[in-house]
Amino acid sequence: MDTILEVKNLSKHYNSFSLKKVNLTIPKGSIVGLIGENGAGKTTTIKAIIGAIQKDGGEITLFGLPFHTTNKEVMQQIAIVMEGSFFHEELSPRQMAKVLKGLYKKWNDVTFNRYLRQFNVPATKKLKEFSKGMRMKLSIAIALSYDAKLLILDEPTSGLDPVVRNEILNIFQDFIIDEERAILLSSHITTDLEKIADYITFIHNGEVILNDMKDDLIYKYGVVKCSEQQFDSLDQTHIIGYEKGQFAVQALVNNKQAVQHMYPDLVIDAPTIDDIMLYYVRGDKK
Repeated sequence: MDTILEVKNLSKHYNSFSLKKVNLTIPKGSIVGLIGENGAGKTTTIKAIIGAIQKDGGEITLFGLPFHTTNKEVMQQIAIVMEGSFFHEELSPRQMAKVLKGLYKKWNDVTFNRYLRQFNVPATKKLKEFSKGMRMKLSIAIALSYDAKLLILDEPTSGLDPVVRNEILNIFQDFIIDEERAILLSSHITTDLEKIADYITFIHNGEVILNDMKDDLIYKYGVVKCSEQQFDSLDQTHIIGYEKGQFAVQALVNNKQAVQHMYPDLVIDAPTIDDIMLYYVRGDKK
């Protein structure tokens, strides 16, 4: 499997929080979804990968070579979309394009203007007049306009309406269709990841607790719905977490097929990514 980005044992320590040996692989032609609750370490991981903060340990390789932000040729291959902007508030998208044309060898004005029209981003309006959603659409248009091989996106669809979100997700899928590009997409909108992600990496308290193909996760895990008496009779080794209601219990199991075989009368539904995250983070455990 050819990889574009590989992260090994990435660590970053603060007084109240630490990334603990995060491992992450992004194969060519794939979209990797990075999930976790607020404060779990998603943004810290991305900032450490791109050099926005200094890591305390670990190795990062891009196209099989050590990744350094000082390597200008390497930085031409990466597009980063994060909240906030490094542009002056008085600049318009048209003025930004003139600056970017001098920074990126493969900058394409035609592509940039096409995305501005597609996203309904005004080319002559100043950045200070843009809403949060408009700024994000502009950032995505920039990221897609200089032939980068890797998109690193932190909450790129946050604040966008469902129609625009769906449009952008389709664009992301088209971006990787040649099997030479890839995307790392951090998002709390897990339905977006259910639609387009190939792999899911789940960070909790600074540690990776799940790293698997999305379809395998949905296939392997299951949500059991049963009475409290039925729940008490279950093999607890398969239970990740559970919630007890007034009349029933719902539990996440890590081997749906095995549990169904042992208890053929149980109702076991396919989980959402939200279900998996919820029961790992908030579900009670025996």
